[in-house]
Amino acid sequence: MSLIAAGGVFVVGVISYNKWQEYKLKKRVERAFDGQHDDVLMRADDGVRAEPRFHMDDVPMPDAGSGAYGVPEHMGGHVGSVAAPSFAPDSEEPAAPVRTADADVPAEELATCLVDPLIDCLLPLELEAPARGEKLLPALQKLRFVGNKPIHFIGLAVSGDWEPVRHGVVYTKLQGGVQLASRSTALNELEYSELVTRLRSVADEIAAEPQIPDMIEVMQDAKNLHRFVANHDAQLGVNLASNGAPWNIATLLGALEKLGFDVRPDGRYAMPDGEGGHLFSLSTNVTLAEETTSRLTLLLDVPCVAPVRDGFGSMIACAKNLMARLDATIVDDANQPLADETLASIAGQVKEFYDDMAASDIPAGSTRALRLFS
Repeated sequence: MSLIAAGGVFVVGVISYNKWQEYKLKKRVERAFDGQHDDVLMRADDGVRAEPRFHMDDVPMPDAGSGAYGVPEHMGGHVGSVAAPSFAPDSEEPAAPVRTADADVPAEELATCLVDPLIDCLLPLELEAPARGEKLLPALQKLRFVGNKPIHFIGLAVSGDWEPVRHGVVYTKLQGGVQLASRSTALNELEYSELVTRLRSVADEIAAEPQIPDMIEVMQDAKNLHRFVANHDAQLGVNLASNGAPWNIATLLGALEKLGFDVRPDGRYAMPDGEGGHLFSLSTNVTLAEETTSRLTLLLDVPCVAPVRDGFGSMIACAKNLMARLDATIVDDANQPLADETLASIAGQVKEFYDDMAASDIPAGSTRALRLFS
């Protein structure tokens, strides 16, 4: 009876496999003769196809066992207030857009910003025939997030360059990438299974064959990257305590605007870095309905600010400026004054922290860091 049952299962499996192959062949024939494909080779404005000059394999991948995502032994404590990390929302907007204007960034460089082998799981898609961007984009835009992990696609243009998929360009291959980790979580098995299902649906729609990476390897890479993120999620804050009466909010906000702070929707003030980002933020520690406050908090999101900008030094300089203007004292969370020697020691730890991030090929303030920590 067992042999009969096993034989029956085998026969059903063979029949199912043959039916699946017939279905795939039927779909390919329908695509080939549906009359809707562009004859991309007959378009004079498409240029001459050249051999690709960029390969995703040229970028080194982290070795899961090599400790590429090291755990720093410093920066274990925080000064002053520590804010909860802000996680990328599960929305239809990119989690961490590239700050530099697209027109100023070479296509290949922008492509690696969107699909980065170090922090993304790569998802190659082999097109059955060259396709134009306007035919691909509607399907690709259906797959932009899984959980809170962003998904991006780039294409190999007939010119031989990898670039973000756009209208008016013919592509011969696609490369997708799902971010392996965010500030909140690593890519997990359920998210990956959902991704594979949705990716296959998109691939059928654009007549492509996806190459699905092994789940076990992807999960290990995701855990390694999230371990790095968790151990480099450092936020440093200092407080300003009033030496006398509480400050009037209206008068205080006017002074902050004169110092260069920008108002944010959440009621915080941010000091711009001159390139669309910010160096550090400031909170009045009261609701918008309050009229006075006796405490201000300046906060630096360390991995999101490049070392060259000296975010910690700028924040301390601003705190000392406010201290003199407002008759205040720089204190920690326990309301104890912070001496210059203590602040200098923390500045040294910040430098070591930056060196550690750079050694892991995820420099603070870089596009990689902003994607992971924004």
